[in-house]
Amino acid sequence: MSSLMESPTTSSAASSPSGSEPVWIVPLLDHPPYNHVRMKRVFTADGTRHQVVLVDARKLLACADRDDTDYVLRPVNEWHQGKVRGIREFLDPSNARIPQMPYVTITTRCAPGLLGWLRLEHEGVVAFRNGQHRARYMLAAGAVWFPVEVHEREAALLRQYCGAPDDARTALRPGSAGADVLPRT
Repeated sequence: MSSLMESPTTSSAASSPSGSEPVWIVPLLDHPPYNHVRMKRVFTADGTRHQVVLVDARKLLACADRDDTDYVLRPVNEWHQGKVRGIREFLDPSNARIPQMPYVTITTRCAPGLLGWLRLEHEGVVAFRNGQHRARYMLAAGAVWFPVEVHEREAALLRQYCGAPDDARTALRPGSAGADVLPRT
């Protein structure tokens, strides 16, 4: 099994031999309608200066919940049924269209408490530019890790605060857009 490339700088770095667009397979551990979703990059042209980073789903959404500048969604169990049905159908791997992975930005701020007040402790704050519904739904469906795209200048910071452990690369991997690739269970 090939490993997930966490930070290809171009789409060709993760391409299949046939040259088709790479597709990341994200296993869903608690989702009876289907057991995985497929994701592709947002920025595919060479020189876009964006990277794919494999994130821990819980850490990413904890950082996103700290965002007080953008729209933060409620938990999936509080969504109306039409919204849940729509995102479930949108992510369904039987669809011909492959959804893009979430696109985020990250900053830091002083953490609450004495150490933060003394500017000794910081916390990550993630803002979604696209894909917040996808990210929250995948976590609720049992995704432990998934890929997101971020500008290259923020990739190290995203890995620091939200990065998935190294063993996540064995559960997720890029494949070609036409391939029927399922993760090993």
